[in-house]
Formats: sequence, structure tokens, C-alpha cells
Amino acid sequence: MAELIINNKDALKEWGVRMGNSFFDVLGAPVSLKEFIENKSRLEHGKEVVVKSPKLDERELALTFTIQGSSPEDYQRKKKAFSEELYKGAVDIQVPDNSSDIYHLVYLGKSVSYAQSLDRTFGKITSKFCEPNPSIRG
Repeated sequence: MAELIINNKDALKEWGVRMGNSFFDVLGAPVSLKEFIENKSRLEHGKEVVVKSPKLDERELALTFTIQGSSPEDYQRKKKAFSEELYKGAVDIQVPDNSSDIYHLVYLGKSVSYAQSLDRTFGKITSKFCEPNPSIRG
């Protein structure tokens, strides 16, 4: 079974991609709630807060991936193909060993950091994503 599935593809076989540092921590972090409805009237003490039916808020997350190739040419080919997959915008991520959840993300393409090894066969990419609706993970 694949360790990491991105858009229904085995990330390791397809692009030489694995999960980087803190991948599980970022995915598994609790999701914030939307602000509660409040009413502050001068005719009443304090304020009224409606806590009925709280809703999850969207969230931004930075995920780190590693890419490995068998040669500098293989690495560049895999890196380019992985970037093209991210540039499609919609990115569904699943880690089967961790849970059956599928994280439906949108690639934001901002705050990207990148590092490459001296032998030019290994790299690390950290990118930002948005999870528009964390309540849908199926």
C-alpha cells in the first residue's frame, strides 16, 4: 500500500515524493471554529453569544515534501512533474497508514521554500495549501 497518495496516485512511484518534516502534525492539527454570532446591545448587560451549531473554519497549512531521483536528470524530471500536479490547483492528499481521511486541498503556490542536495538527486519543498472545508474528508 502507498505511504502517500496525491490525487489518487502513489506519490513515491509517480514523483519520488515522500512526506517531509512534521507532515502528520500539520495534517492532524485541530481545525479552528468560525467566530460565534454575537450581539452587543446597550440595553442589556454584557453580550449575547449564539453557540448553537458551531461550524469549522477554513485553514491554511504548510506541507513539506521530499523528492528523490536516481540521477540529477531523473530528479529534475520528477520535480517538474510534481510541480505540474500541484499547479493543477486541486490537491487531494491521503495517508492510508494514518487514517482513511482524504484532505481536499487547494495549492496556493505562495511561501514556497526549496532546498536541493549537492548531488542534485534529492530536494525538499514546503508549500502552502488551503483546506476550504475541513468537514469534508471523505
